Amino acid sequence: MIALIDYGVGNVQAFLNMFKRLGIDACRASTSEALQQASHLILPGVGAFDHAMTQLQQSGLRPALDTLVLEQKIPVLGICVGMQMLASGSDEGQLPGLGWIPGRVKAFAQQPDSHKLPMPHMGWNDVKFRAEHPLFRDFEAESRFYFLHSYYFDAVDEADVVATAEYGVDFDCVVSRGNVYGIQCHPEKSHRFGAQFLKNFAEL
Repeated sequence: MIALIDYGVGNVQAFLNMFKRLGIDACRASTSEALQQASHLILPGVGAFDHAMTQLQQSGLRPALDTLVLEQKIPVLGICVGMQMLASGSDEGQLPGLGWIPGRVKAFAQQPDSHKLPMPHMGWNDVKFRAEHPLFRDFEAESRFYFLHSYYFDAVDEADVVATAEYGVDFDCVVSRGNVYGIQCHPEKSHRFGAQFLKNFAEL
């Protein structure tokens, strides 16, 4: 059972609808008890980093998540701001992140020539991935995903980077460390590419 962590941030229903189309059992989890039934976890997120971290802390789910992810090694996938929350912190806010994958979230606006680019980074973009990684099993060499963000995850260890995309600079858009995974784009809006990605995660 895949548990969509419902802490008040992120479109949980869109993921439930996609998993239903894929024939994969998934549920909404807003209590620690509901999380205990999960074989996999998904941490969605939209909006500002500090708001998402505050909502997660206030939800009361953080202690259970730390136990499931860090001790029981349940696979977890952070999506969009959910991926950014995996880092130690973000240039967008002041609060610490979960720190599950070493890295920091940075702003496109701080990059050279950023004034030439529309902000946020929005729309379809090519993703370059490590073909041997199970998250990209059965993928075509040229795969495109839908993005909507102004900040990006910058991993400390290159070995944690599964895929990159380019928007003024090459940036890490999929990361993986042990049982912790993150994707910056929106698989629920990325048609067959997103569906295959979520299917692959469910089969890890």
